[in-house]
Amino acid sequence: MDLEKLTTKGLELATEYGIKILAAIIIWIIGSWVIKKMLKGTKAIMIKRDFDESLQKFLLNLLGWTFKILLVLVILAKLGIETTSFAAILAAAGLAVGLALQGSLGNFAGGVLLMIFRPIKIGDLIEAQGEIGVVKEIEIFTTKLTGLSNKEIIIPNGALSNGNIVNYSTEGTRRVDLVFGVGYDSDIKQTKNVLMNVLTSHPRILKDPVPSVTVMELADSSINFAVRPWCKTEDYWTVYFDVTENTKEALDAAEIEIPYPHHVEIHKEG
Repeated sequence: MDLEKLTTKGLELATEYGIKILAAIIIWIIGSWVIKKMLKGTKAIMIKRDFDESLQKFLLNLLGWTFKILLVLVILAKLGIETTSFAAILAAAGLAVGLALQGSLGNFAGGVLLMIFRPIKIGDLIEAQGEIGVVKEIEIFTTKLTGLSNKEIIIPNGALSNGNIVNYSTEGTRRVDLVFGVGYDSDIKQTKNVLMNVLTSHPRILKDPVPSVTVMELADSSINFAVRPWCKTEDYWTVYFDVTENTKEALDAAEIEIPYPHHVEIHKEG
């Protein structure tokens, strides 16, 4: 084959495949734009029909991946790759892929279960898999929480749906469980009044249910009181820390002793 024929053949191939590649790029750009508009329109419909925010994000995530896969198949067909052959290759490798993605498929199934049974939703304060945080997003494979120290926590949906979930936001209120100990010389009635005054004077502690102060235990060196105020879920930590601080100040003001270890030094004369 002389140089002229080689050049001609090269130009023909470049023209043929260049046009296909250019067409594939155009399809990708237009397809991505269309997908973006479709997802935006779908989200608007969901908002109009008052879909739950958790369900919105999950379905939009799922639709986004589905549309992108379809777009890739269209581009492959445009490039001349037989999608039937492509599907056959995937089917032949199905067992290996299935084993490799077993965990991911389990997480996907877990995400579907979370959407069906709805044990949690975005904004809920939950405890699961040894972590505590506010649900930020429920995706196809994972759920993201914002931890109490503002760290991001990512939990696989499979583990989340199969494990225990404590949802602190379901009822809208929480009980704050605190224990304070005073010396045995302290008057029980006076101590209970001081502790109850701390609770009733706090603006974020609810009047109903009524807060309680009870003798919990006669310990080795202290009388322990169970202090149980109620508050809105979002006020939990504010109440927890405020009551702890205010109790110390109130007990000091009433001259009620809070026991602590005393170390006695023994000096030996030489």
